[in-house]
Amino acid sequence: MPYPPYRGDKLKIFNLAKQLAPFHRLHLLTVAESHEDIAYGEQLKKMTLDNGLPLFERIDWVYRPKLKSYGAALLGLLGNRPLQLAFFRSRAFQKRLNFFLGESYDAIHVQHLRMGQYFDGSVPANAVLDLPDAFSLYWKRRRDQARNPLLKWFNAMEYRRMKIWEQRLLPQFALNLVCSHEDRAYLQEHCGLAQGQLNMLPNGVDTDAFAPQSVDSPRAQVLFTGNMDYAPNVDAVAWFAAEIWPEVLKQVPHAKWIIAGQRPVASVRALESESIQVLGFVPHLADAYAHAQVVISPLRLGAGTQNKVLEAMSMAKAVVSSEVGFYGLGIESGQGVVLAKTAAEIAKATVALLQNPDQAVDIGQKGYELVQSRFAWRVVAKQLENYLQGIRRD
Repeated sequence: MPYPPYRGDKLKIFNLAKQLAPFHRLHLLTVAESHEDIAYGEQLKKMTLDNGLPLFERIDWVYRPKLKSYGAALLGLLGNRPLQLAFFRSRAFQKRLNFFLGESYDAIHVQHLRMGQYFDGSVPANAVLDLPDAFSLYWKRRRDQARNPLLKWFNAMEYRRMKIWEQRLLPQFALNLVCSHEDRAYLQEHCGLAQGQLNMLPNGVDTDAFAPQSVDSPRAQVLFTGNMDYAPNVDAVAWFAAEIWPEVLKQVPHAKWIIAGQRPVASVRALESESIQVLGFVPHLADAYAHAQVVISPLRLGAGTQNKVLEAMSMAKAVVSSEVGFYGLGIESGQGVVLAKTAAEIAKATVALLQNPDQAVDIGQKGYELVQSRFAWRVVAKQLENYLQGIRRD
């Protein structure tokens, strides 16, 4: 359910819809995983544009409680479908989708491989598969990072299955979209797609919500944002706390590190100290970015483009990022984001920006200018519109 638009896919679909709705009639079919989701769906039905027209002309969902999805995923261990797909597999949703497809649409935007599985063997010619990332690459990185033998086995199994399903589903769609150059190169290599069958649709950012602010803030403040029950984020802050933050404090003893994000797990809460503050949910993340001198993205797991990086760039904040997420941007190091590949490099880059505020401001300004031209939602939505017009049913 693409509301409330806090992070991830919710954020993407909601903002793309806001940009497309003034010019197109949008129908939404999705999954409600809780009664809270249903309440949010009812709110979406009432949302209108400035001209009084609805954001979505029609909204429909299939109620799929998470307990049932967990059961389906458990049974998926006995099959060959990735558990990520088995979790979302629903006969009721397939039936509702088939009903929708009985109507005539100019174009069909399919979000994620989890929804793409419902089209297996019967993909309409005017359907686009939009992938937040190369999911098998994500699981490959989780496999490589895992030290627990059981976890390593599980990650390896999910990687193999996901890779097979990417190779199975992507060739069936006339057009597939990915958000990063790194993911595009990876999928192009192992899916055997024809020329023009795989293209770019970058992640975007709300440049009105995340705009530069002039605030009085303490010097040497570092920020990490993200859902703090999400494995790649939990791994990132644990690694930064153990291997990087002590080195930063040696050279900048008064530095402060803020971790902002909803649902922090116990291991994240345990990081709190005199120099580390765990905020939990922050209603207006822009306020947290505004007070930061440096934003960090030390991810070791994951793929695609990171919202935290784009939001920071949109607010003209300098970012220090690991390879995960950086290469997906298609930029040079220093264009808003400083690439640092190891713990030592991340510490060095963070210290350099904390000790040289003018350099941080200069890098942040370059990132701001880049966001305006390439990553604002209005720009991304126009790209999607062009793709949909290119495959629409005449």
